[in-house]
Amino acid sequence: MSALRVAVDAAAITHNVCTLAERTEAQIMAVVKADGYGHGLIEAGAAARAGGATWLGVAQPHEALALRAAGDTGRILAWLYGPDLPAAQLMEAQIDLSVSSPEVLGEIVAVSRDGAPSPRVHICVDTGLGREGVTLADLPGVLTLAKAAEREGLVRVVGMWSHLAWADAPGHPTIDRQAQAFRQALVMAQESALALEVRHLANSACTLTRPDLHFDMVRPGIAVYGLPPVEDPDGQNFGLRPAMSVTSHVVLVKDVSAGQGVSYGHEYVTAFPTTLALVSAGYADGVFRAAGSVADVSIRGRRYRIAGRVCMDQFVVDLGPATEVCVGDEVTLIGPGGPSARDWAEAVGTIDYEIVCRFGRLRAKESA
Repeated sequence: MSALRVAVDAAAITHNVCTLAERTEAQIMAVVKADGYGHGLIEAGAAARAGGATWLGVAQPHEALALRAAGDTGRILAWLYGPDLPAAQLMEAQIDLSVSSPEVLGEIVAVSRDGAPSPRVHICVDTGLGREGVTLADLPGVLTLAKAAEREGLVRVVGMWSHLAWADAPGHPTIDRQAQAFRQALVMAQESALALEVRHLANSACTLTRPDLHFDMVRPGIAVYGLPPVEDPDGQNFGLRPAMSVTSHVVLVKDVSAGQGVSYGHEYVTAFPTTLALVSAGYADGVFRAAGSVADVSIRGRRYRIAGRVCMDQFVVDLGPATEVCVGDEVTLIGPGGPSARDWAEAVGTIDYEIVCRFGRLRAKESA
């Protein structure tokens, strides 16, 4: 078992969904893909439901089926698959299905015709992200196929959705361009006589900054876990609470002289007589190797920079010449009183999404 401990505060997830719900009149779909962004698929889903999420969103079919197997009976949307999706299983489990291509729609219709329960379908439109979704040019054909299948009772087209490319940059011109394209797609659906129940475009950033684009439902992801993708102008983190904490402990404390090289390659050398602490965690545990000499940890409420290279299962911090740190003291990598996931992301040149997903793999391994 790793000496690194990843803990998730489910109450914080519940609080965050409640807080997001206060910002919108739309329904909330809490996105719990990628093992709940590292926070636990089942646990995050239950906590989000407790906060008022009427929907859960996942990418992969197996995630939706796992939620059902764990007892979740609410609305769930799955969206990332090709024509080889396990359509019959998803339809039996009453999972709402996203359609991003005529081929996927054709497979869903074929399975329904073979006797599987008629599924609820959401048409995904590529309004400019260039990722999943039907282009506006191809949308009329897909809508025609969907309407024909609906007349036969083989599907129910209940939703239309899209995803934004630059919502985390409020004011970026692509946001309004994509919103206009989405509205155009909605008009096309109306002209096809499709009675949509839910229209959804807003991710976390858009939920927090663009109430005019909330439509019938919003799909917050990272914000559910207390990590907003945009800065709060009031400096209050939008009232959200980070749900993940990552800790280890000190396994060795020793005094060294000035000029002592630390860790592989001696990229860090002590400038004066000082005290070093060895922490039991490394890149095998999810600590970025790139965090050496750039990322901070907290011990006894004080920040310390990692000294030199992060090793496979350990790293060192320079405590300075006068310290009260002892063997056994807790080391906070992420959490209250210590650095945040965003602090780590800025240090190693990534985004906080990757930080929590990376550490979350350790949590998932320990709970398996």
